[in-house]
Amino acid sequence: MDIREIQDLIKFVAKSGVSEVSLETENFKLTVKTEAAKSKSETVVYAQMPQVEAAASVAQVPASTSAAAEKPKAAEESSNLITIKSPMIGTFYRTPSPDKPAFVSVGTEIKKGQVLCIVEAMKLFNEIESDISGTVVKILVDDKSPIEYDQPLFLVEPN
Repeated sequence: MDIREIQDLIKFVAKSGVSEVSLETENFKLTVKTEAAKSKSETVVYAQMPQVEAAASVAQVPASTSAAAEKPKAAEESSNLITIKSPMIGTFYRTPSPDKPAFVSVGTEIKKGQVLCIVEAMKLFNEIESDISGTVVKILVDDKSPIEYDQPLFLVEPN
């Protein structure tokens, strides 16, 4: 299943009023959920790459739930930090190629317009540039991992 088919599925679910759709193959598992309290245009998508064993995937669900609960606490503690979010769905890369160093690391001083990472979407490599100047405090995504639209990627302390 390619990115366009996933986007079409998300649009279909949002328009149809269905609350949840799951699709599972040998290579991946995709679940699209909508909440009744949200408007139809807001859709939550969970995608999981190949599973090693079912117990590992069950263990990951509570971890992500607790991580989501910790985000508001972290935001309260560091209200001066700015979150740089993904402008698209794709695969996150910290380096321009496997043999090159990362674009940025924790503690790196960045300037407005500086490339922070690459997001591969539909076999196109898109450079994601910083909208602000500051210092990278935290990188929120692992290298070579799938990301979603508007997913937080970096926490930056502005200068």
